[in-house]
Amino acid sequence: MKDYTDAELAQILDKDIFHLISEAADSLGLECYVVGGYVRDIFLEKPSDDIDCVVVAPDGLPTPGIAVAKRLKKMLGKKASLSVFKNFGTAQVKVYGATPNPYPSPVMGKGEEGGGTKSPFKGNLEGLGLEIEFVGARKESYQRDSRKPIVEDGTLEDDQNRRDFTINAMAICLNKNRFGELVDPFGGIDDLYDGIIRTPLDPDITFSDDPLRMLRCIRFATRFNFLIEDETFEALERNAERIKIISGERIAEELNKILMTKHPSRGFVDLQRSGLLAIIFPELSQMDLVETKNGRAHKNNFYHTLEVLENLISQTSNTQYPSPNTQLWLRWAALLHDIGKPKSKRWDSVQGWTFHAHNIIGAKMIPGIFRRMKLPMDAKMKFVQKLVELHMRPIAIADDIVTDSAVRRMVNDAGDDIDALMALCEADITSKNQQRKQKFLDNYQLVRQKIEDLKEKDFKRLLQPVIDGNEIMEMYNLKPSREVGILKQYLKDAVLDNKVENEREPLLALLNEKAKELGLVSE
Repeated sequence: MKDYTDAELAQILDKDIFHLISEAADSLGLECYVVGGYVRDIFLEKPSDDIDCVVVAPDGLPTPGIAVAKRLKKMLGKKASLSVFKNFGTAQVKVYGATPNPYPSPVMGKGEEGGGTKSPFKGNLEGLGLEIEFVGARKESYQRDSRKPIVEDGTLEDDQNRRDFTINAMAICLNKNRFGELVDPFGGIDDLYDGIIRTPLDPDITFSDDPLRMLRCIRFATRFNFLIEDETFEALERNAERIKIISGERIAEELNKILMTKHPSRGFVDLQRSGLLAIIFPELSQMDLVETKNGRAHKNNFYHTLEVLENLISQTSNTQYPSPNTQLWLRWAALLHDIGKPKSKRWDSVQGWTFHAHNIIGAKMIPGIFRRMKLPMDAKMKFVQKLVELHMRPIAIADDIVTDSAVRRMVNDAGDDIDALMALCEADITSKNQQRKQKFLDNYQLVRQKIEDLKEKDFKRLLQPVIDGNEIMEMYNLKPSREVGILKQYLKDAVLDNKVENEREPLLALLNEKAKELGLVSE
């Protein structure tokens, strides 16, 4: 977090694109501000390529955001594309094919205060792949059964009032005479300093109007490692039921974003504490329970799951595996690996609490959960389902004698996902008994080494012809010689080049043909 004066903000925004926006707005006599996440991320010193601009128009001028976007597109010419959404009064300008260009910007001109360039813009534009959203300042009102607002033209103050959180309600003026001036009516800067998430206005109204903001509240707190202000959190609890009007797709999108933060467990704890998790993900919420019978209690599987999730992230964060896309679904597998435990829980007078076949039960639950939550039903779901079903296998092997056959069967069942399975299962070792924990970790290393040994052994087995040199010498009554080497290499090349299957009959046919060429077999 770093604080800036207006002059320093002007220097930060001293880029071609902002001067061009400024010129476009000034030429139309309109106020224009960069707002929201881009402004927040300046103070957090985080890079961002998504720019949101609010345009304030005099009374009676419709769609001012679209007007500025069109003027900017005209100035940029072929360096940008324009998309207009008339129904929403918004427009997007995408800048592409741009190349870095040092300051000063061509709009200001070299050594010319107030100088400008001719349009359309022909210089090199700083910033590649920018997307700039333009919208007119507006005020919103909501109906009880919908999060879609009734929109009216408004002032900058109206527009800032409708923002979700104070840290997202800051604006910086882009007009030439006020370039770089910060407008922060709700103390967003102070909240960034204090690490607090709160709403600009009454949180009950903010969350009731648009319940998706409740998930965004928790997501921002998780992402930035901020605390949710007490009054704001109490409003989450009071309005939790309102989340039912939000579509599964939007909920899944927010959960995915929470999962991909550095410490997603914080978000799921807040979802549980607020009562939101019980509504949007009851299967996970139900795991937050500890039952005691005859003085024997089982662990809290909700917090165990979050510990596994954190372990997984810690173990994979500094490696190239898995890819970012696979990482999301591996995290879902960690979140769901014990989801079958509530249904499988039984009391045994000898063993105590048991969760037999919870992995099988959990795997069967995955399609239903994905379908309800509007998550993809394709290979991603099958990947998660496979890992949930198989997650007990490595620990069973590690708890016993590590045999080739057991490891080979596991590798066969896991296929290309064996590394993901092993990562999940190592993360699942959360025993507080350090001696037992170390034993499993050591045995897991044995399992991993056995997997590598078998991969190498099976690889060699698959690529080495099933007919070896000894059999060739016996077949053709040969001693170790140049001819034997030629025949062995001929078969090996045939297998490596996939000319024939590595099976006895097709290889024998090839071998006899080559032997005839060498005069080892009569015609």
